[in-house]
Amino acid sequence: MTISMSSASLPVFKAMLGNLSHILDRGAAHAEARKFDPTALLQFRLAPDMLPFTRQVQIACDAAKNGVARISGVEAPKFEDTEATFADLKARIQKTVDYLNSVPNDRMDGTEDKDITFPVGKDKTRTMSGEAYLKHWAMANFHFHITMAYAILRNNGVELGKADFLAGAAARA
Repeated sequence: MTISMSSASLPVFKAMLGNLSHILDRGAAHAEARKFDPTALLQFRLAPDMLPFTRQVQIACDAAKNGVARISGVEAPKFEDTEATFADLKARIQKTVDYLNSVPNDRMDGTEDKDITFPVGKDKTRTMSGEAYLKHWAMANFHFHITMAYAILRNNGVELGKADFLAGAAARA
């Protein structure tokens, strides 16, 4: 039995973005409970050469929407990267989910062998088949940035566990 490109991607992106939104709620609540400026979390980075929390969330959203757009051929919305609060980031996540919900499954399915050319850095591109791109680039990049956002909050004392990462709000229900 095979699975389709849409079933291998859209539900995963949407579920993990929901979990990311939950993680943001936990970060905002942590800052509020401890009475510090949430900007400290939003601008935190795990290492000097890593991107800060806000960019991790933005890139996770971009990885999902741009990956789906490249595979499906359905143009993705462009976001300005101006988010400055947890609420702004949650709105970006929701806009990303709204876009994913708008992409018909049949635009994704059957694209396993489609050539996908995408940027890698400022001056280079790479081409992979749709299936390879989804499995080895788009999903990996997406999960990396969600993991970094989780790790930044965890590193800063936000009470998060594996269940928050994997099940989001459902873990607390």
